[in-house]
Amino acid sequence: MNKKVVVIYNPICGKDSTRHTKREILSALSALPWNLLFYETAWIGHATEIVKNKCADADIILCCGGDGTYNEVVNGVIAAGTQTPIVFIPMGSTNDLALTLGIPTEMRNLVQLTHTGRFNRFDVGRFNDRYFAYIASFGAGTSISYETSQKMKNLLGYNAYMVNAYFLKAIPTLKDVKPRRVRIEYDGKTLEDDFYFGAISNTLSVAGMFQLDPQKVDLHDGKFELLLVRRVKRPTDLFSMLQKIRRKEYDGDSLLLLQAENIKMTFDHPQDWSLDGEFCGGVTEVDFSVVPNAIRVLSPENALLPQDAAKASAE
Repeated sequence: MNKKVVVIYNPICGKDSTRHTKREILSALSALPWNLLFYETAWIGHATEIVKNKCADADIILCCGGDGTYNEVVNGVIAAGTQTPIVFIPMGSTNDLALTLGIPTEMRNLVQLTHTGRFNRFDVGRFNDRYFAYIASFGAGTSISYETSQKMKNLLGYNAYMVNAYFLKAIPTLKDVKPRRVRIEYDGKTLEDDFYFGAISNTLSVAGMFQLDPQKVDLHDGKFELLLVRRVKRPTDLFSMLQKIRRKEYDGDSLLLLQAENIKMTFDHPQDWSLDGEFCGGVTEVDFSVVPNAIRVLSPENALLPQDAAKASAE
């Protein structure tokens, strides 16, 4: 019996030279015994609405887009209370989640994965009344993703973030970077200090710029990693701090890497955040918790994820 597959396609994400067209996707999937229902997103939040309204009886949700599109699909799955598994075709500029999960970007390999891969269960994070798939961040550099124009992303891909970060944004504004006073309560402990940057994550790759230590990250342990940067003597030291993160040198003082399943952050003033690379506005208080095994995602066998009993068969 053919599977009912809802295809959610973001026509403007990613880089022009690597984005799969609608025709390419339909052609690659034509060999599979799938009944495809194709929807293009037209506005922010549209993918969430499609999942909530169209996927109640779907066998698979096929998400074609970047991490932001995937974020919307995840929010839709949770809001609908469904366990519909997700096949993610990564077409973004950095594809952090795909890098972590080992999901290929080539259509041929993705089709092959439907025969040999598995639907793996994946923790997500709850951020007040919203959800995110792999990272929520605030502070220096957080705005780079959502302030980088779509035109620049389409032309340069990942390099757009680097150009925007180091030449158009960071260097002119480093002199004005100020730390944020934050009270952090996590799993019965309390920490209060000035921080330049903070990220709650469940991933190895962050913005394509650095990777966390795979020995310290477990995608299904019911905890997320909390990365914090503090005690930076000069704003320009943030560059050297980035290099420390790339080298995975967490000194426990200026650079902290903690693990927690519940986090509450309180700011003196509204603080802008980014969820999975997309702007989510300013808040003075954040209540975070882990939602264990909230979604099922097609990916290769991965030591960071538990394996479901059945393979993700295309039949």
